[in-house]
Amino acid sequence: MKLKDLFELSITNITHRKLRAWLTLLGIIIGVAALVSIISLGEGMNTSVNASLSDFGSDILTLTPGYNKATDFGGFRGKAIPIIDDDAPELTKKDFLTLKKNSNVSAVMESVSKSLEIEFMSQTSNINVKAINPQNWNDFLEYDFDSGRELSVSDNYSVVLGHKIANDRFDDVITIGRKIMIEGEQFNVVGILEEGENDNAVLIPLDVVWSITDNTKDTYSQLQAKLINAELTQETVDELDAALMISRKVNDKDKDFTLTSPLEMQEQIQSVTGTMTLFLAAIAAVSLIVGAVGIANSMFTSVLEKIKEIGIMKALGATDGEVLKLFMIESALFGLVGGIIGVIFGIFGSVFLGFLMGGMNMPGRLAMTTLVTPQLIIIAIILSTGIGFFSGVLPARSASKLKPIDALRYE
Repeated sequence: MKLKDLFELSITNITHRKLRAWLTLLGIIIGVAALVSIISLGEGMNTSVNASLSDFGSDILTLTPGYNKATDFGGFRGKAIPIIDDDAPELTKKDFLTLKKNSNVSAVMESVSKSLEIEFMSQTSNINVKAINPQNWNDFLEYDFDSGRELSVSDNYSVVLGHKIANDRFDDVITIGRKIMIEGEQFNVVGILEEGENDNAVLIPLDVVWSITDNTKDTYSQLQAKLINAELTQETVDELDAALMISRKVNDKDKDFTLTSPLEMQEQIQSVTGTMTLFLAAIAAVSLIVGAVGIANSMFTSVLEKIKEIGIMKALGATDGEVLKLFMIESALFGLVGGIIGVIFGIFGSVFLGFLMGGMNMPGRLAMTTLVTPQLIIIAIILSTGIGFFSGVLPARSASKLKPIDALRYE
């Protein structure tokens, strides 16, 4: 028998038992769909992380006060998460100069973040305000503007707002040239960021924050250092870490600051998302195992139903190998068709997950998206076909070993 004839006969066998065929396919379809959806979610999260850190700048280090070893999890490669509280020592001009002295640092930007009361058209709201040094805007910030401009060194009581703050936070829309009150002081709106560009931002000049709050002058919530050579990131982090411990007179036991890089943050987040994706994929893989058992069961039943037909085929000259191929092809087709349908449902599932996660995003959190790649689709179909193929090995082997005389006598 030719291979083409074996394929046609296998398809005929499947189509003649439609209900059983669909029930057999169901396990593979569910398993592949779940696997594609979960892995696409993990890939999408990794892509979002890379995009966010790319926007942040892969050549920028961030220094923050506070260091808590209690949060030093193994999954985070031994890196502590900064814990800032009232007792955490502030960053000062001395820390600024320590960063500035490093040979691989081209610029350092100081910033102060604080929740302040903002009033517009008799409405008030407490919003996190970030005061920055306008001199370093172009080195550290790459925002696109819906209207207006960035802060300049000549600005005094001026402010740049994110899209949501300007359009959604108050009843009236804030536009360029309007006045808002921050802690009782009047600020002129000089820029509105484009939607998606730090939508909740409220940016003011650094010098102003010390006059409208009780923050001590030349103390900072954060310092950022721009590197000349990003390839030397880890070496620079090590050098600055040692220099800061000396200047702040601390050691590893009582360390009171945290120096992080986007690459380090990327490794930490991807480590967590990768572990989560692997765990969920392992759960989804259980459905594939159930599907494999279903295919094997269906093929054993098919062999029992066709014992006499097998006897006739062998009596007419069919070899053991041809009978083996017939049932192996039939089994593989279950995996192939189930994989294709599962991938289609998986793509729809990933779109739904992306929509669901997108609706759950909160301000300041990483966007949750999904990503279905061609490689994922190909691997899923190959995997399901392989599962179908190997699930049919034992039933096909038992069919090929039947003796013609015994098969023809079977009742």
